[in-house]
Amino acid sequence: MDLPQLEDLGPVSGKRVLVRCDFNVPISGGVITDDLRIRLPLDTLTWLLDQGAEKLTVCSHLGRPKGKPDPRYTIAPVRQHLYELLAARGADTSRVELLENLRYDAGEEGNDPALVASLVENEDLYVDDAFGAAHRAHASIVGPPAFLPSAAGRVLAREVAVLDGLLANPERPFIAVLGGAKVSDKLGVIEALLEKVDALLVGGGMCFTFLAAQGHTTGASMLEESQVGTCQRLLASVAASGKRILLPTDIVALSPGGTFGAGKEPDGEVRQLGPDVPDGWTGLDIGPGTAAAFADEIASAATVFWNGPMGVFEDPRFAAGTKAVAEAVASAKGFTVVGGGDSASALKQFGLDDQVDHLSTGGGASLEFIEKGDLPGLAALRQAADRARA
Repeated sequence: MDLPQLEDLGPVSGKRVLVRCDFNVPISGGVITDDLRIRLPLDTLTWLLDQGAEKLTVCSHLGRPKGKPDPRYTIAPVRQHLYELLAARGADTSRVELLENLRYDAGEEGNDPALVASLVENEDLYVDDAFGAAHRAHASIVGPPAFLPSAAGRVLAREVAVLDGLLANPERPFIAVLGGAKVSDKLGVIEALLEKVDALLVGGGMCFTFLAAQGHTTGASMLEESQVGTCQRLLASVAASGKRILLPTDIVALSPGGTFGAGKEPDGEVRQLGPDVPDGWTGLDIGPGTAAAFADEIASAATVFWNGPMGVFEDPRFAAGTKAVAEAVASAKGFTVVGGGDSASALKQFGLDDQVDHLSTGGGASLEFIEKGDLPGLAALRQAADRARA
């Protein structure tokens, strides 16, 4: 994908640059618990400063304050941490300003021209380094490229290059592992991946709709009855194409009335079952047999893409399947890509986040890119480049 790069901006010296980052980091009690999204754009920011930019106006969203100021989502902790990281690199932080949370203004998510005008006022250049927000047609993403010479930052360019290569020319066998809750949320991604992969491994809540499509009972497990027919169609089409969809052959389930989840006291009996879940029981993880089979597939792959946990990994009783997949991806000899979101959280929980080839900063953005082959933020940058060449 022919995105304009930082070097395409021309002379940066003496210019004022608006930089969109994705600093949507987890914060607990005012403390940043994972600063990856703050550390990654440092290469972009320091390059601009080293090239002599007069000022960098950096902007980001944080959480969901719903269009109005909310102290729970102030960007102040991020600002302090960013300045400390830049200073540690010897950067002149007096030339860097991080604006308050963009989503304090309802115009950000509404792509309000007034907010766009205020962002680009007195700016000379625009750099988008927020891959995690590139699938949103928000003011700070698609607005500035219409008015300023624009380019992709290092994070955004790297994300697109990896995903573009993953889809265009993957080494084979190419294995994708998908988890998460609903088939309907990932139907477009499933269909897009089935055109590319040699095998698709399905876990998480969505596996039960596929299992139902094969005639298995699912008890009280997550089930999208409206998608059972869709899953039957997908299974039939894969069988005809010679590709494979691998589903769980065993399930870890919780007894009727049992409790799980954040803020709840764990309760109930946990059992390992076959692919059929009895009435009242809730499947919450893939079983050890499935985990071993998935790990074997991942080990034999030349390319692996993983997005979505295999179960409710936040609960230790239902974390084994996700941990097994995470360990298999981390130790795989092939090229490994993890699509952000809960998968990235799982890798971090198990201490494996530095053992994959590419860990995406945007779960939703990576999935939409795989499904559609483009994102609003990327299209805006290309259009800016086309205008510059015209």
